[in-house]
Amino acid sequence: MTLELRLLAWTVVLGIVQLLLTAMGTTAQNGLAWSAGARDEERPPQGIAARLRRAQSNLMETFPFFAAAILAAHIAGREGAMTAWGAQIYFWGRMVYLPLYAAGVPWLRSIVWAVSMLGLVLVLLAVLLP
Repeated sequence: MTLELRLLAWTVVLGIVQLLLTAMGTTAQNGLAWSAGARDEERPPQGIAARLRRAQSNLMETFPFFAAAILAAHIAGREGAMTAWGAQIYFWGRMVYLPLYAAGVPWLRSIVWAVSMLGLVLVLLAVLLP
């Protein structure tokens, strides 16, 4: 398995971890009975639980593009140094982004997000450029 595909799989793991962290944070605030119930009454999370939810949502906004780019590179046989660097930059950027967002760190969080997007662009360039 290529590095790019492994990083794609690890990004799926990161997404699952973020999903679980979001659920745990929301359950901690609203209680197990609410979480296990029908949730007819919306109770938006607050504080760190809300930031974890937004970080998860942010990952879900970029992940489909990352997955498509990695799979396109693999299918087209375009994997190489640029896709390897791009996949690593995206993955590690997403790893750093989560605790920064959860801690409520401004500016640096946005810079890390931009760096992760640069990784995605590198993968796309490897696919699209001759």
